Amino acid sequence: MPFATIDIKDDYEITDVPQIKLKRNIENEQIKNDQIKKKKGKDYQPNYFLSIPITNKEIIGGIKILQNAILQQDKRLAKAMVSAGSFHITLLVMQLLNEDEINIGIDALLELKPFIEEILQGKHLTLPFQGIDTFGNQVGFVKLAEGDHIIPLLEIAETAKKTFQEKGILAGESRSFKPHLTFMKLSKAPWLRKNGVKKIDPELYEKFISHKFGEELCSRIDLCSMLKKKQSDGYYHCESSIVIGEKDGGEPDDAELVRLSKRLVENAVLKAVQQYLEETQNKKQLGEGSSVKIEEAERNGNDSDNNRK
Repeated sequence: MPFATIDIKDDYEITDVPQIKLKRNIENEQIKNDQIKKKKGKDYQPNYFLSIPITNKEIIGGIKILQNAILQQDKRLAKAMVSAGSFHITLLVMQLLNEDEINIGIDALLELKPFIEEILQGKHLTLPFQGIDTFGNQVGFVKLAEGDHIIPLLEIAETAKKTFQEKGILAGESRSFKPHLTFMKLSKAPWLRKNGVKKIDPELYEKFISHKFGEELCSRIDLCSMLKKKQSDGYYHCESSIVIGEKDGGEPDDAELVRLSKRLVENAVLKAVQQYLEETQNKKQLGEGSSVKIEEAERNGNDSDNNRK
């Protein structure tokens, strides 16, 4: 973990048995990770992700002010800005290639919920955002401030990765998890490079370098598609969600009800289509079998007539 260095050696020096057990666990985990890496190979292209949506109006408003301040200095960057409805933190990326894998992903998300509640121990997960940074001057993001919230967030991310991988889903990245809130990406507008914009100039956001944007109370985690059409509010297409923290156990909100209803309808339609195709195929096979029997009967009848002659 980038935020803490934990030396576990002293904790396992009392007897040899825990040492052996720990060593085996580490070796098994390494083998599992190596197998997943081999499976990924060149074909691994993440198209889904776990998202913590940003809903705090103070944070959203602050980022809009930041974006406008940057555009006042360089209007060419307008297409590089992330829309307010898309603001989120990515917990985990993964590859889901078909409806079956999506359903497995939904199951994994639902199984993740009790693990998260165990990590939080009845406490709220509040994420404070302060300051600006970039990834290689190509992606601009609002930083997650340091604090006690970092450890449970990292634990949730690691648990999510393990839960999805144990379901056979290709998930995760080679680089370490660094929570961040993206507000602009030059890759959204490739033509900028041809126009001389090859990096995000730090002077564009220097007034916000230590600005406090606000705190997000994490209450929901979504399984979202990177490629499917976004919702009307600009947020990503959502396959399923889990509610955590203070909203847990309460009534689901309208957005959650809509998502659940849509999912139920989609599954019902899919099952109906599959059943229709199976029934049609069975009828076709029965029809072909009857035709074969009739032809055989006719041939047998003709042979009998010929023998009589």
